[in-house]
Amino acid sequence: MFDKLDDLVHKYEDIMNELNEPGVADNQKRFQALMKEQNNLSPIVEAYQEYRKCNRDIEDSLAMLDEESDDEMREMLKEELADARKRTEELEEKLKILLLPKDPNDDKNVIVEIRAGAGGDEAALFAAEIYRMYVHYAESRRWKVELVECEEIGIGGMKSVTFMITGQGAYSVMKYESGVHRVQRVPETESGGRIHTSTISVAVMPEAEDVEIEINEKDIRIDVMRASGNGGQCVNTTDSAVRLTHYPTGIVIYSQTEKSQLQNKEKAFALLRAKLYDIEQQKAHDAEAELRKSQIGTGDRSEKIRTYNFPQGRVTDHRINLTLYEIDKIMNGDIQEIIDACIAADQAAKLSKMQEIA
Repeated sequence: MFDKLDDLVHKYEDIMNELNEPGVADNQKRFQALMKEQNNLSPIVEAYQEYRKCNRDIEDSLAMLDEESDDEMREMLKEELADARKRTEELEEKLKILLLPKDPNDDKNVIVEIRAGAGGDEAALFAAEIYRMYVHYAESRRWKVELVECEEIGIGGMKSVTFMITGQGAYSVMKYESGVHRVQRVPETESGGRIHTSTISVAVMPEAEDVEIEINEKDIRIDVMRASGNGGQCVNTTDSAVRLTHYPTGIVIYSQTEKSQLQNKEKAFALLRAKLYDIEQQKAHDAEAELRKSQIGTGDRSEKIRTYNFPQGRVTDHRINLTLYEIDKIMNGDIQEIIDACIAADQAAKLSKMQEIA
């Protein structure tokens, strides 16, 4: 591990030297690649530098203890030694996590697709609430949210909604939301006061670039039409809505949220690329079934990942056996504690897997 860390420090120093060269920003593509690599390496290098400093402190404290005869000074040195050893252990664990293989999609923007499942109108209402939950969460991270596609019902619910989240590391966080979300509550339309169970599905896809997914024009049919719906931003009075049909997969994309036909077309193609890229990713996951099983919530889309029980005010994430009695905060977008727990569990599973292999 330490040989690898030394190599990364040398690499980091080379990058910093190149960034300090005059005219480096003239080549924007190279400059951005260097900046990205520098940002990725900085946390590792900083942790390793602190680790080495703690080791030097341990050596210094041990040497001074051998020479020191004053009892009070010896006690102080022993405390410093204990603190340095504890911090060294913490940093070693941190470095192991930082050196875990990184998902190449982690830095990408995401396209999120929410669909109402079992439960009729109640499922559609819950889908709209989960959409708002993610919008609030994205806003708390200062990420940008763009609506791509929505199918509303008259009582404020959504049969389906697709939106893009643009922000640094969006996929690294949002990927843990993929799966089936279950709600248990008494619907407003239920006169008998019985608790109903409804479900929605959430799919989180990394945004795919043109170079990653090549779309043959012969495989696409593009139709333009007038937008329709229940009103608001999903409707306008010109032929600006765009529908894409991808013949090889049968995927149909409908985009109508923008007033410009060109903008709707761009959004539709972005969603199609993401869906095609996601198909390839799912094939790779299926081919590496054992790896997929060792990860938290980034595989099977049919997996029931979370239950929102309104009568008891609790939210339970079934993958990590986490229950929080803060449903109001969570529905208002405060989901960071759940995501942090998923990330920690995922890292622990990967570390365990690596130790088994070693």
